[in-house]
Amino acid sequence: MNKELPPRLGYVALAIREPAEAADVLTKHLGLAQYGVVLDGEEALAVSVGGAALVLLPFGHAALAGGTEPGIHHLGFETGDPGAWLRRAGLAASGLRAAARFNRFTQHRLDPQATLGVDMRVSEPLGLPAGGSALVERIDHLGVASSDNRGALDLFVRSMGFSIESQQTDLEVVTVIESFTSDKYGVVYRNRPPEPVGGLRVAFVTVGECELELLQNFDPSHTAEARRHGPGTTKQDQGAIARYVERRGPGLHHLALKTPDIDRVLAALDRAGLRMIDLVGRPGSRRARIGFAHPSALGGVLLHFVEREAA
Repeated sequence: MNKELPPRLGYVALAIREPAEAADVLTKHLGLAQYGVVLDGEEALAVSVGGAALVLLPFGHAALAGGTEPGIHHLGFETGDPGAWLRRAGLAASGLRAAARFNRFTQHRLDPQATLGVDMRVSEPLGLPAGGSALVERIDHLGVASSDNRGALDLFVRSMGFSIESQQTDLEVVTVIESFTSDKYGVVYRNRPPEPVGGLRVAFVTVGECELELLQNFDPSHTAEARRHGPGTTKQDQGAIARYVERRGPGLHHLALKTPDIDRVLAALDRAGLRMIDLVGRPGSRRARIGFAHPSALGGVLLHFVEREAA
């Protein structure tokens, strides 16, 4: 076990179809503050979210290396001695790619093949400004589509030194009731045993003031559900993770922002004309109420809001 303090999350880099429009959503509709940074030699927009930042990268930006898939591109971590942490984590001799830069700081780039698909960079503290708003307090978590939560926990906890916040299983269960109706003998009801139809194995790993949410398909025999309209469900969430892993492999899946009022923030985005998946909060992990915006609302990034009390 790595006994030293692990790095903390400094920023989340997002590959965005229209960064200016996404910045407008984050600043105008969510009330967050915007500023500029230089990543891999090119300018980019950044937005303060609690003690971290969202960095908005347009297609063609040097940091994307030609990539054209929207979503979370990489995570930037900070620590006082990156080299020492890499050695303790067993990543200094292998698992690194060519160095990168954020403003004036050199970043060590970890090979996603060594980090179970989670693209990570680590540097000295970047000194980015903190900030929040009446609608968004901070990043709550970053969803990671996983094919092996046990292996992921071994990497992030045992090797890298992060800590487990909690683990749980999310299940959607169907209960069938049969009825037998007779004009002479009346009605008899029989309840069948509950049957799981979709679910996820979930583990939360603390990385600073937020968590990585590791999401693994509970049962591969459950068929994926692609619902185009209406609020989300656990089965739909399971299907989204299964499809992501099948198409792209394990990796960063969605961004979740912590809000003090889930219904208020969902209503605000709906009034702004943004396409939504959920219009009111629904039950989610860690006794939270959650809601999703459609990826088109933030340039192709799946955005998720969470209202919950501190544990």
